[in-house]
Amino acid sequence: MNNLDTTFGHSTTSLATRNRVLRNTYWLLALSMIPTVLGAWLGVQLHFSLFAGSPMISFVLFLAIAFGFFYAIEKTKNSGLGVAFLLGFTFFMGLMLSRLIEFTLGFSNGAGLIMTAFGGTAIIFCGMATIATVSKRDFSGLGKWLFAGVLVILVAALANIFLQLPALQLTISMVAIAIFSAYILFDVQQVVNGGETNYISATLAIYLDVYNVFANLLSILGIVGGNRD
Repeated sequence: MNNLDTTFGHSTTSLATRNRVLRNTYWLLALSMIPTVLGAWLGVQLHFSLFAGSPMISFVLFLAIAFGFFYAIEKTKNSGLGVAFLLGFTFFMGLMLSRLIEFTLGFSNGAGLIMTAFGGTAIIFCGMATIATVSKRDFSGLGKWLFAGVLVILVAALANIFLQLPALQLTISMVAIAIFSAYILFDVQQVVNGGETNYISATLAIYLDVYNVFANLLSILGIVGGNRD
């Protein structure tokens, strides 16, 4: 008999299973930061930029690579190969982050801004994960609204590739931080409540949340606090 039952519309699993998935998710999330850092470091050393050419072609190429990884991870999520694809994806995302890192390091206080963004992201993650773990409130209804918000952000970000408006970038980043912080709450609670029982899929979702919070927080800090002196 399947240990996954449905009660009042909510998926439930044994407490031991949920705790194991959550524990494995956090371990894999921590491990995924290693290839991300390596990718960012290598990208800075090589001055990597996927968007150096045509913005539209580069954007489509990025989506193609990202969704290629998503497909591979989903198909192999029940095996060790899924972990390999996930770590490969996080390395790629580190490469994509390198342009922002390199730009930030161009400020005299760039290293400090990066550490501030890292600390801020850690605080947001710990706060949202704690709420998701201890709160009795069901946040599953947020999913469709958050997804709609992500679509709006994607359209605005694509437009700003051509417009290059700092004010629009600042607005996009602020909204993105709010949306992906809420996504941390949503995705962690999916594991806590048994709605997500695969730790590789859970790690991918939470990794994307944390990545986007960090990238957008760093973008804001660079805009409002970057010092060229």
